Amino acid sequence: MAVEKKYELWIQNVKDVELKNELVEIQKNESEKYERFYKDLEFGTAGMRGIMGAGSNRMNVYTVRRAAQGLANYLLKFSKKHGVVISFDSRNNSKTFAEDAARVLAANGVKVYITKSLKPTPVLSFLVRKLGTDAGIMITASHNPSEYNGLKCYGSDGAQMEEITAKDVYDSIEDVDIFSGINIISFEDGLSSNTIEYVDDAFYENYINMVIGQRINTREISNLKVVYTPLNGTGFEFVPEVLNRCGMGDLASVEKQFYPDGNFSTCPSPNPENKSAFSLGMYLATKISADLIIATDPDADRLGVCVKNGSEYTMLTGNEIGIILFYYIISNLKKTKNSILIKSIVTTRMVDAIAKDYGVEVKEVLTGFKNIASEILKLEKSNQQERFIFGFEESNGYLRGTEVRDKDAVLASMLMCEAASYYKNSENKTLIDVLSDLKNKYGFFCEKTLSYEFKGSKGIEKINKIMETLRNNFSSSFENLEATSMEDYSNSTLIDGRSNKVITKNLPKSNVIKIQIGTDNYIIVRPSGTEPKIKFYIMVSDTKKIEALETLNKIEQAVQKFTEQKTNQ
Repeated sequence: MAVEKKYELWIQNVKDVELKNELVEIQKNESEKYERFYKDLEFGTAGMRGIMGAGSNRMNVYTVRRAAQGLANYLLKFSKKHGVVISFDSRNNSKTFAEDAARVLAANGVKVYITKSLKPTPVLSFLVRKLGTDAGIMITASHNPSEYNGLKCYGSDGAQMEEITAKDVYDSIEDVDIFSGINIISFEDGLSSNTIEYVDDAFYENYINMVIGQRINTREISNLKVVYTPLNGTGFEFVPEVLNRCGMGDLASVEKQFYPDGNFSTCPSPNPENKSAFSLGMYLATKISADLIIATDPDADRLGVCVKNGSEYTMLTGNEIGIILFYYIISNLKKTKNSILIKSIVTTRMVDAIAKDYGVEVKEVLTGFKNIASEILKLEKSNQQERFIFGFEESNGYLRGTEVRDKDAVLASMLMCEAASYYKNSENKTLIDVLSDLKNKYGFFCEKTLSYEFKGSKGIEKINKIMETLRNNFSSSFENLEATSMEDYSNSTLIDGRSNKVITKNLPKSNVIKIQIGTDNYIIVRPSGTEPKIKFYIMVSDTKKIEALETLNKIEQAVQKFTEQKTNQ
């Protein structure tokens, strides 16, 4: 449907006053109309995510209701009708979107369990499994800026929907007319008819006990001073409770970021991967001389960490957090052989070297925690789930245990504090000391992610052009680098840069390119599945720190120059 026609359809049918006013305001702004209506907000394995506002390419009550109706139609056709569990985070409109999704599902006869208040994403995953529902909905945009919101959709195993199921749900959504094809009742009618039911508080106690049950050492977390910030998100309820039950008596919270705030007033980009998210935490930590600063993102599935290093605080990368947690776990378990570590293809190779020392198998999957969850499900189906020892991604997502099937920052916060307490009390070492020891033993594995954002429809074109250029001419795209081969995950091929010989490989299908630089360094390129970004993951290894950093810097400069050239074309 043409943009102007879609706009007219919306302005005629929208009843919400705020959204209607938005549409009136952009009536003569053709570029703004185009961005809002040139496509429908896409639904995939990560659900859907976008800027809030009026339009088919925006998050609003109409696009949420349409998605819920499509999911209801799918479930009524294919499921056992065990229902859907719904939760939400601290973002603006999250509760409204959650209740609207519940109203639509209930109107279609689908049983809904909904949380009374905001809860972390890992809690939603846990509830799907404990309540035995066919699906779950989490209203969140994770760590995106405040203007975003989203709808994550989960399958019956508690993991984000697999590709085939997501495609079927997407097709079902596409068949729904956004204004005339939706069944909806009031939230109160849903509650009175018991089609909508609030989740019993006992499940949250079960979740907390499950998290605490994943501890490695059961001694109290003592002699440790920690600053915690939930970045105005959902972690404020669960992280302090878990740490207090583990014996931590010295936990200070960043007051201005402790309670929910959908505007994220003190932290415009509430992403614990970014140092800017720690500014208030660092101020408080310096004031009280804390050992550790931990931060969880708005839906509490990602963990960020800063460690006291002399008089300063050093921020750990997502890879470094994963290295420390993995080493702490396997070095303190009596039995590690036959265990499995699951990580993504862009995650540090240093854990491979550590795993080899302890007889741990490493399973590598595509980026996206749903792929780690898929491997756990395979283990579960063959009664081997106890082999899963740890899973993580470089983007600050970690999981131990199998009762949650998504990254869990509540659990990771506990394990990180436990590890810091253990090394401080038993070896008089900081986590920086531990990391340094591991690098001296296993080598210097340096990683850096370069992320480039290209907004709007023109941005998508630029991202596609970058991927096309690399596929067609990878060997000469990066100046002063010897690109020796390229693996293309889109068609499972490897191209030798010297002979141009094409070799068929068994690669999982994805829009990903892996370029080898020299003998053992790599650039992995992939467009983001949830944001208008393209990411370049640089992975370097060397026995000496100086050489590793020099190589990393050289590759980074080449990537930046290539991207600037393509951006300006």
